[in-house]
Amino acid sequence: MMFRIVCAMLAAFALAGCNQDASVGKMPPPVALNSDAMGVFCGMNLMEHPGPKGQIITGSRIDPFWFSSVRDTVAFTLMPDQPRDIRAIYVSDMAKGSWDEPGADNWIDARKALYVIGSRRQGGMGAAEAVPFAEPAAAEAFAAEHGGRIVSFKEIPSSYVLGSDSAADHSGDHQAHSTIN
Repeated sequence: MMFRIVCAMLAAFALAGCNQDASVGKMPPPVALNSDAMGVFCGMNLMEHPGPKGQIITGSRIDPFWFSSVRDTVAFTLMPDQPRDIRAIYVSDMAKGSWDEPGADNWIDARKALYVIGSRRQGGMGAAEAVPFAEPAAAEAFAAEHGGRIVSFKEIPSSYVLGSDSAADHSGDHQAHSTIN
C-alpha cells in the first residue's frame, strides 16, 4: 500500500514538472499600455513621454517591467543586477503608432524587430533611441526620413544603450545579448 502511495506521488510530481516546463517555453502575451505603467529607471508614468516604449515580462513577477524608451528596455537586458528570468520582451511597433502616441497594444517581440539607431529622433527621456519596427519597409522609410541605420536586436551595440555618446559610430561594438536568447 505504501509503495502505491509513493508511486502515485512521484507520478504526480513528474506530471506537475512536465506542465511547468511546458509553460516556461511559451511566451506570455504583452500587456496593454495603460495609465498605471511606470518606468523602471525613471519612476515616471510612460504616458508622459513620447516615442516607443518597452515591457519585459519575467517569470518571477506578475506585472511587466515598463520602460519609457526602447533604449532602456535593451539596457535592462544587459545589466547584470537585473532579473535573468526574462520570458518575453516587447517593444512598440512604430509603424502602427506615432511619436506622440506610440500605441497601447501594438507590441512586437523585441528579438524579432528591426531597429533604427542613430536617428535624429530622441526617446522618451531625451536620449538616443532604438526605434523598433516589425517590417523592413517601415524601418527603411523611417531611416530615410530621420537618418540612422537598421540593425537587429542582437546588433544593437551595448555602448549605444548603456553609454552616453549617441553620436559615436558603434559599428564595431556588438553585444551578444546571450542572457536572453
